[in-house]
Amino acid sequence: MAASADGVNKQRDAPSLPASYTPDEEEVIPTPTSSRSDPWQSYVSDKKPVSQKKSWKKRDPVCIERSNLVNICKLVVKELIESSLKFGRQLDSDSVPLQHFFIVLEHVLRHGLKPKRGLLGPKKELWDLFQFVEKWSYEAQDITASVRDLPTVKTHIGRARAWLRLALMQKKLADYFRLLIERRDELLTEFYETGALMLADEAIVIMGLLVGLNVIDCNLCVKEEDLDSQMGVIDFSLYLRNTGADTSPEDSQEQTDMTTVLDQKNYIEELNRHLNATVTNLQAKVETLITTNALMKEDLAIAKNTIIHMQGDNDRLRNERGLPTQQQQEQMDKEAKKASRVSVIGCEEEMQDLKLQLEEESAHRKQVEKELELQIQMKAESEMAAKLLEKDIHEKQDTIISLRQQLDEIKVINLEMYRKLQECEQEIYEKGLMVERLQEKTSKISSILTNLKQCTDTQFAHQSHNLPPTSSE
Repeated sequence: MAASADGVNKQRDAPSLPASYTPDEEEVIPTPTSSRSDPWQSYVSDKKPVSQKKSWKKRDPVCIERSNLVNICKLVVKELIESSLKFGRQLDSDSVPLQHFFIVLEHVLRHGLKPKRGLLGPKKELWDLFQFVEKWSYEAQDITASVRDLPTVKTHIGRARAWLRLALMQKKLADYFRLLIERRDELLTEFYETGALMLADEAIVIMGLLVGLNVIDCNLCVKEEDLDSQMGVIDFSLYLRNTGADTSPEDSQEQTDMTTVLDQKNYIEELNRHLNATVTNLQAKVETLITTNALMKEDLAIAKNTIIHMQGDNDRLRNERGLPTQQQQEQMDKEAKKASRVSVIGCEEEMQDLKLQLEEESAHRKQVEKELELQIQMKAESEMAAKLLEKDIHEKQDTIISLRQQLDEIKVINLEMYRKLQECEQEIYEKGLMVERLQEKTSKISSILTNLKQCTDTQFAHQSHNLPPTSSE
């Protein structure tokens, strides 16, 4: 412990050199052991001439600022992801790495922001820049509208901080950052000066770091935070600890459990995306229904106009026949009733009649509306019946086509059977003719056999009564 303390003291006493300083090979940096007589003389004064002294390399302070912001952003994002994986829970507003991340991100976004020009010139704010994102991304419209409606946030910087927190909870912060970088020439040049981090190549590195934050879950209550106050201070002691410590078996088990939890979280997010797609389809169906409703309203207006035209035609026909129109008849009835009421009844009865007439008109109007609804329903039913009839017609046409095909096949079979029948009849007829000829031949042969038999019988009878001719001779 003593040796380490001495080493620390020596490092504190030694002069600090900038990171860009690289000594030459021949130059020797003085150390306390290089001069035994006066060890601290080399640190107090240098006897070399000014022309031989080492000159420091000049670096742009703006580049150094950008490099510092990128490096501290890397450390903060790494610590934020490690803390989320280690504890395995959602990060809330009390998380120190999350607070440091928002502070660093605000520094990154405010680096090189144009100041106010003159007394009456507009001041460039981050909130004005974030409001452009909702023009390019549908998801950004929700968080922008939510930030506008926050009652506890009064300043532009407070709204910008609330917007960043909502974008991180939405896991779209990297996507919104990418949209801003893609419009660097046409938009960011109006808000940032030359050399700002958002206009440099380091902005792409910041965007890559923000992509890694999609693996963490945040639960931030924006209404309860004081976002209009000044930003906090970063505790760098969290990022200077020893990183070479060995991991215990318990930590490895926790890491395995955390991997399982992350897999489950990814499955839930995928399910959520499917649900969002379903909601989008339902919204499309709702829009279709709204369009159908508008068309039905147009049909209603057309029906009302048709009724008005029919009433006009009725009045025209009454005028042609010399009859008073419906309005004139109603007006005459009203005047007669009014005169009778004035002459016979008082004003109270007239008011009662007016009320009754109003009720009748309202009842008539309701009846007309019911009839109109009934007509609309009948129209819908007729359209449905027409569709069903059309479907039935198509089915019957398909059936008729199939029956025609079967009929054609049956006709072919019948023709073939008829041809075979004719062939069979021809064969039967020919065979009948052959049988008749055979019968004739058989009858002829039988007659010949009968004649032969008769001849043989006659000869035998002669032979039996007479001597043979050979013996008589």
